[in-house]
Amino acid sequence: MKLKTQVLYVSGTGNTEKVAEAIYQAIPGFSKDIKKLDSCFEKYAADTYFVGFWANRGSASVEVLDFLSSLHGKSVALFATCGMGEDPEYYKKIEKNVTAFLPEDNYYLGSFFCHGKMPIKVRQRYEHMAARNPDSRVFQMLRNFDEALLHPDRKDLENARHFVANVFQKAQGNLSR
Repeated sequence: MKLKTQVLYVSGTGNTEKVAEAIYQAIPGFSKDIKKLDSCFEKYAADTYFVGFWANRGSASVEVLDFLSSLHGKSVALFATCGMGEDPEYYKKIEKNVTAFLPEDNYYLGSFFCHGKMPIKVRQRYEHMAARNPDSRVFQMLRNFDEALLHPDRKDLENARHFVANVFQKAQGNLSR
């Protein structure tokens, strides 16, 4: 049986998994599923995909990019968590970098990004950098790390659910044309 909607995600620390679960719960109907993305793409057969990842250096993991590259004739929405702060311009850059791998015969439904906590080893790396070269950029990275510890929070998950509603509204508009 072909699913109507599939939520697939990669989560390094659990942040993206939390958002994926909120997105899954907000999807209307019963013809839906949620799974961690792995390299066996052939078992995923849906009309609409919500593909989630954690942003790493301005992009997604190779497995996410490979999966997106394999899609044809599908509706696709992206969601991601990002430890580097709530910066709409940075989010747009990530979105552009990732959607470059999505073939043009797909219908792109948009993206949702939110802040996500990072592993403590990242803070330790920033502290080491600050000790060697104490400039304002490193201290901003430390502040950002500390702010990210609380995310994704309840508001982030609510925003993810609103994103789903907007995606389905946009998809309905496309079907009525």
